[in-house]
Amino acid sequence: MSIDSLQLSIRYPKAPMLANRFATRGMRALDAIEKKEAISEPLETLSLTNSIGMRLGRISAGSFQMGNPRSQTSPFLSETQHTTTLTQDFYIGCFQVTQGQYQKVIRENPSCFRGKRNNKDTADFPVENVSWYQAYAFCLFLSALPEEREAGRVYRLPTEAHWEYACRAGSTTAYCFGDDMIMLDKYAWHGSNSRASTVAVGQKRPNAWGLYDMHGNVLEWCADWYGPYPSEACVAPVGPDKGYGRVFRGGAFDFNPELCGAAFRSMNHPTYRMNNLGFRVAMECL
Repeated sequence: MSIDSLQLSIRYPKAPMLANRFATRGMRALDAIEKKEAISEPLETLSLTNSIGMRLGRISAGSFQMGNPRSQTSPFLSETQHTTTLTQDFYIGCFQVTQGQYQKVIRENPSCFRGKRNNKDTADFPVENVSWYQAYAFCLFLSALPEEREAGRVYRLPTEAHWEYACRAGSTTAYCFGDDMIMLDKYAWHGSNSRASTVAVGQKRPNAWGLYDMHGNVLEWCADWYGPYPSEACVAPVGPDKGYGRVFRGGAFDFNPELCGAAFRSMNHPTYRMNNLGFRVAMECL
């Protein structure tokens, strides 16, 4: 069995050793880092808000290094770094699709973490426990709403390339904010700070392009079938024509921090559902 095949259905429980390390270093280390290296505010990004209250940021076309360089540790061989160019601007959700938004469009809520949690309504929690087919159907139904159709907005799942380009927000490091894992607490809900549950979207810091929760809370389905990366430069890749599994990206509330980096990728069958798996939408520019 190849290393990459182990990605099927893979889930990473909280590692006690890692949690202890985080506890030991604590907030004093975070404060020291912030004093030494100021964190920049998100760049002004053109955005729109649609008829169900979803905010999408406009991302300019460009080139970036997709995947992991050999100098960065990675548990998977499939993250081979290569130059990728996106030729058209696009929009992507500033937040993961929430339970409330999903229910407005589909009239049901499949999430495991729903209802009242810690005296909080979960309408603003990310929708999860959705298959790729359900995420794809949401995009179709959202596009068919009268206000969206009249505006000419057609939604879809982001390709892997669009997702990683948006996540990196111009960075070349393991995370959108740099390489220091201890800073992840400021940007993401993961296995060492989530208390084993999803959390309302947008509670952590956004990346430089104003996108939230790219490194955690829930994993996110992408449009592509899973396949090996090319070794040469590519333009606007969309993945293989067919395959066994669809790609998901990002981190999750039950993932070790090492597995929440910008290059992390995994996959499963498009019928697969899990309480740590959701999505965000994308849209071509009008």
